[in-house]
Amino acid sequence: MGERKLIAILRGVRPAESLAVAEALINAGFSRVEVPLNSPEKPLASIALIAKEFGGVARIGAGTVLTPEEARQTADAGGVFVVSPNCDCAVIAEVKRLGMESVPGVFTASECFCALRAGADALKFFPAAQLGAGGLRALKAVLPPETDCYAVGGINENQFAEWLAAGADGFGLGSELYRPGMNAKETAARARTIVAAFDKAAPISPENSGNATPGQDSRGEI
Repeated sequence: MGERKLIAILRGVRPAESLAVAEALINAGFSRVEVPLNSPEKPLASIALIAKEFGGVARIGAGTVLTPEEARQTADAGGVFVVSPNCDCAVIAEVKRLGMESVPGVFTASECFCALRAGADALKFFPAAQLGAGGLRALKAVLPPETDCYAVGGINENQFAEWLAAGADGFGLGSELYRPGMNAKETAARARTIVAAFDKAAPISPENSGNATPGQDSRGEI
């Protein structure tokens, strides 16, 4: 625990560039790297490469997981968590059977409670921009207080404080952080800005962040 609850969503990343981009994110302070399975070029290959190289210092997983079979493919690739845009109890059950973390997408109170009953470890409020911080605040009032809630979709670093005050525990960042074709240097610059904004809104001590300090590589070397 104590990790920054920030998920880097690398939609469209290619296997050939995945290691450099993932290393830039982890060095900047991200604790989780997600490769959506609807990425056009071999997303499972990217997950396998990143998990093999960096699985010891960050959590690597898949996004846009829609079926139990895709959950199994994620586990086979070395992923340790699964994120979905929807609440599918069969997917959640398979993810938990495989020993991975389940983060399904929800928007309503009914979806939240169905996901939790099915065994979800955290909830992804998506699309967050449409729900609004006020909507999350209302839902948090009825959810179990220990529920981890991630705001995903249309949120940028300038909104972190508002959403944290409403009850968000963390964020998933996609196009605000990475777009297909961005190189590692560009991604690192965006990542450092986002991590700094998160730390300002929700201070966390570097020794408990679960990541390398910004400026170090993933092995703790300058």
